[in-house]
Amino acid sequence: MAKPAFKPQRTMWSKKYTYDYWMESTRVPVHTGFFIDDLRTVKLGWWEERQCQSAFIQLMGSEGVSSSRVTEIAAGETTRPLKFSLDEIVYVVSGRGLTTIWYDNGSAKKSFEWQQHSMFLIPHGCHHQFSNMQGDKPVRLFHYSYLPLGLSAVPDPDFFFNNPRATPDDLASQEGFYSEAKMVHSPEMDEALGLRVYWYGNFFPDMKAWDKLDANVRRGAGGKSVFIQFPNSEVSAHMSVFTAQTYKKAHRHGPGRAIIIPAGEGYSIMWEEGKEKIVVPWHECSLFVPPNRWFHQHFNAGASTARYLALHPPMQFHGHAEKVEDRAKDQIEYPDEDSFIRKKFAEELAKRGVQSLMPADAYSNRNFEWSKAMGKQ
Repeated sequence: MAKPAFKPQRTMWSKKYTYDYWMESTRVPVHTGFFIDDLRTVKLGWWEERQCQSAFIQLMGSEGVSSSRVTEIAAGETTRPLKFSLDEIVYVVSGRGLTTIWYDNGSAKKSFEWQQHSMFLIPHGCHHQFSNMQGDKPVRLFHYSYLPLGLSAVPDPDFFFNNPRATPDDLASQEGFYSEAKMVHSPEMDEALGLRVYWYGNFFPDMKAWDKLDANVRRGAGGKSVFIQFPNSEVSAHMSVFTAQTYKKAHRHGPGRAIIIPAGEGYSIMWEEGKEKIVVPWHECSLFVPPNRWFHQHFNAGASTARYLALHPPMQFHGHAEKVEDRAKDQIEYPDEDSFIRKKFAEELAKRGVQSLMPADAYSNRNFEWSKAMGKQ
């Protein structure tokens, strides 16, 4: 079958971007809305050019900023070689397999294995293939990149896929390129957000089990986090972990942040200031994207620790206030939250036969110290 024609129709002020026309040209399903219930079961379609089952996911809040896609690899199969000009995060939704990468200059191929809930970066400009090491069931991968922004700047897909331009062999100069990530202490980290360290690396073996966490007291719920920077890239991520039957403070930021659930059961509430609230239920392998400058709040309604992994858009879209005093406008403290929030939480816990573990003082004391409260439990 011939490759579909790609002829974007550009008009002034249109909110349909080159990336949208390109997605349509692939004839692959595009899922929209506020959330995906389960990436393991979301409907896919055949992508002739890539010879695999796939689907694009363009949730409200990601349009024109970040690209999300699911690929399914049949049992025992390997994808076609692909060279992509942008950095791409890959999260393993299900299964186990192998990634092989190489550069144009004839350097040796390098391979690494992964399993469900692994996360890794495919560096820009390298060739790569994914192999399903299971002989009895398919693998599913979630892909995240800044391709919508790239295609808006250079509206030519061939510039980004299999571009013949030679790329320097970054792998040859980096021993242990996909070895375990390393912790970095940085004086430049944002003390106002309580950040002191981050993890630097290309491969994270299991985000469901990752336990190298640092306290993140500002968001409440006694939460802990890991902040991630990928080598030679502006791509970053973080994961937050918080206790059963508690919830985080409402906050807001810029668009394009894809949030995946590695473990736990609960829901999030998202709303544009002054407008209707939207409830997003989640469990393992759910996905959602908080729209630009919408408040959102995460609730652990299950009986065990929950965690959410956020893949970040470019720093230009983070949407954080530059001044500490202005950040107060981007977070709602527990004493100031809408009465609906606490009422809804009680209702959700009652459905499960459990009660809130939120300390009463958190609702009245603005200087409440979560670390002390959680130590008493």
